[in-house]
Amino acid sequence: MTGGPLAGVRVLEVGHILAGPYATMMLADLGAEVTKIEPPGGDLSRQVSDAYFASLNRGKRSVRLDLSTEEGQSRLHEMAADADALLVNLKPSAIRRFGLTYDVLRRWNERIVCVALTGYGLSAPDEPAFDYIVQAATGVAALTGDPAGPPTLPGYSSADNSAGLTAALGLVAQLVSGRGGQVEVSLRDAMLSQLNYRASAYLNEGTEPRRLPFGAHSHYVPAQLFPTAGGYLALFVTHDGFWRSFAAEAGIAGFATMAERVSRREEVLAAVTGALAADTARGWEARLRPLGVPAAAVRTLPEALAATPDAVVEAGGFRLVGTPIRVTGHDPAYGPPPKLGEHDDVTTKAER
Repeated sequence: MTGGPLAGVRVLEVGHILAGPYATMMLADLGAEVTKIEPPGGDLSRQVSDAYFASLNRGKRSVRLDLSTEEGQSRLHEMAADADALLVNLKPSAIRRFGLTYDVLRRWNERIVCVALTGYGLSAPDEPAFDYIVQAATGVAALTGDPAGPPTLPGYSSADNSAGLTAALGLVAQLVSGRGGQVEVSLRDAMLSQLNYRASAYLNEGTEPRRLPFGAHSHYVPAQLFPTAGGYLALFVTHDGFWRSFAAEAGIAGFATMAERVSRREEVLAAVTGALAADTARGWEARLRPLGVPAAAVRTLPEALAATPDAVVEAGGFRLVGTPIRVTGHDPAYGPPPKLGEHDDVTTKAER
C-alpha cells in the first residue's frame, strides 16, 4: 500500500459550501495534504449540518485566517510558500481582493498552481452563480422534466459537483506540467461542456434540443424510463444487438435496425411499454441483465446504497460515500472532517 498517487502534494483551499471543497476532498482522498483556510466563523457549510460538512471535507486540515487583515495575509503568504497549489472558490472580486491569484502569490512561490473556481470566469462580474442558477442559465433545466410540464432540476447539485471535478483535473494537469500558473474553471463552462452532443447538434446541424417523455434519449430508441407492472425500468438500447436480445425476451417482433426504430419511435415505444407491463422493474432487470441488455430498475438512494455497501466508508464517525477513483495499491485513509481551526497552531513543514 502507498500513501496515494498525490502523497506529498500540499494543497490550500479557500472555498465554501460545495464546488471547491468537493474538488479538494477528491484530492485528499488520493493522498494530498489539504489545508482548508476558513474565515473566523468557518465555512458556511458548517451551519448546514455536521453530516453535510463531513461529506465535503473529510481528511482535511483546518486553519482560521481573516484574509482581510495584514496578519491573515502574512500567514497566507507563509503557507503559500510551502504549498504546491491553491484552489479558491469565491467571487472574482474577493479572489482579487484577497490576493488569491498566481500573479500575486508567485512572489512567494513561483511554482504554485492557483485554481480559481468561479461562476462565470475570473474576469467576469460578481453575478450570482449558485448551482441552480447556473443550471437554469446554461440550458440544463430547460432540458429536464416532462415536455408537458415545467422545466425542472436534477435532485442533486450537478453544476457544483461537475465544476469541482473539472477544477481538480485542471489543478493536477498544471501540477504535472511542473510549472506554476493560473488555472480557471467556471460553473457555466463546466455545464456547457457537459452538454457536448446537444450543443454540437445545434451548432452544426441547427437541431434545437427538446425534452422527451420519460427522459427519452434524442438519438437512441428505446432509451428512456418505462412503467412496468411494478416500478419504473431504465432501458438503454444503443445498437441492434441489444435490441435483438431484448425483443426476443420481451416477445416483440420487427424494428430490426436503429434507423427503423428512430423513424418509428412512437410505435416502438408503444410495443415496449406494452411488453414491459407483463413484469415488474426488478423482474425485468433480473431477466435482461444476464442477456447483456442495459437495464436497471429505478431505485431510491437508500435502496442504491443498500445495494452497494462497498461504496460506503467510515470517516471520523461519519458514514460517507467513498472516492469513485480506484488506484491499484492505494487504500484511501478517510480521515475525519476537521474541527474549525483545529490546525491553527500546527506548524507547516517549512517552519519545522
